Amino acid sequence: MRYFLSTGEASGELNAVLLARAIRAYDPQAQFEGIGSERMRAEGISLWRDHSGWASMGPLAAIPRIPKLLATMWQTARHIARTAPDLVVLVDFGAFNLRLAGELRRKLGYSGPVMDLFPPATWLDRESTARAVASMTVPVTAFAHQYEFYKSLDLPIMFFGHPLTSQYTARAPRSAPPADGGTIALLPGSRAGELKYHVPALVDAYRLLKAQRPQLRGIFGAADPAGERTLARAIRRAQLADATIVRGVAAAVADADAAFVASGTAVLETTLLGVPAVALYIIAPILVRHARRVYSGRFITLPNLVLDRELVPELLQDDASPEHLAAAMERVLRDPSAQTAAFGEMRARLGPENALEACGKFAVALAQAGAR
Repeated sequence: MRYFLSTGEASGELNAVLLARAIRAYDPQAQFEGIGSERMRAEGISLWRDHSGWASMGPLAAIPRIPKLLATMWQTARHIARTAPDLVVLVDFGAFNLRLAGELRRKLGYSGPVMDLFPPATWLDRESTARAVASMTVPVTAFAHQYEFYKSLDLPIMFFGHPLTSQYTARAPRSAPPADGGTIALLPGSRAGELKYHVPALVDAYRLLKAQRPQLRGIFGAADPAGERTLARAIRRAQLADATIVRGVAAAVADADAAFVASGTAVLETTLLGVPAVALYIIAPILVRHARRVYSGRFITLPNLVLDRELVPELLQDDASPEHLAAAMERVLRDPSAQTAAFGEMRARLGPENALEACGKFAVALAQAGAR
């Protein structure tokens, strides 16, 4: 059968690729098309559009992209209506994908099955968004919190667990590294805005730590070629002769005692691998008021949201200064057990280990139902 996968940034693309692999276990001849970038292309998925540069930090940064994204959304909706894939899968990126679903259903009268993996507003408990998603798609959430919220509204939703749990095996807990050394990973994120704000803070934090720990080693993780170039320039300017750059979360944290990670899916990946983390997130000051108006929860980092308590230190905005970051990392390096002892509980809260397999099986069943 034919599947169309719509993503808008790196984390969604990762989950789309994993879902495609799970689908192939039940539909070996599956054909895939979609919106993605190099990860989907490397998987052999035919790209309808490349989403490179789509993701932005906040509504103001998104404004210049809106005309192009709207045009792409309209074109995509008409392409889907014309080609009629057996299943459309929307993966995260709700600002685009929810509008795509609306265009398909309300404007074009599209009746084929549409699955929404990682529906929007997971932690915001927005009734209007939940009702919109449930009216146009088959929502499949990765988090028990969202499942319970939809059920409280008597809305249909599926929950199999988080697809990433089966993809990452936690290493055995490590003892603290020597007081003068250790290895840390530095993962600033993938969006242009994240690189703009996070790279300088992390470079300076690393230099402060290096002054305390002369044998410290740093491994920067880049999400894509643009990230690699940005990191290489920053490393050259700071003259960090012993710092290296690798591609991806897993490669960056493989030999790390702990990691600095931009809040997002990468923090979850890091902790699922058993690596202690310090999370950071910095946005333009003009966006802070809007962010506080939209969300007033205690945490923004996924492991903390899942456990409803602080497992991973979160340093946001002014708190994410190089001095504060270095001090937080120093505490983690001295006592990594404060985090590693709770990793098993976090994994259990994310649901069964076979979540990805169950998700793939469900997607194929939806496609088969639509094909009949």
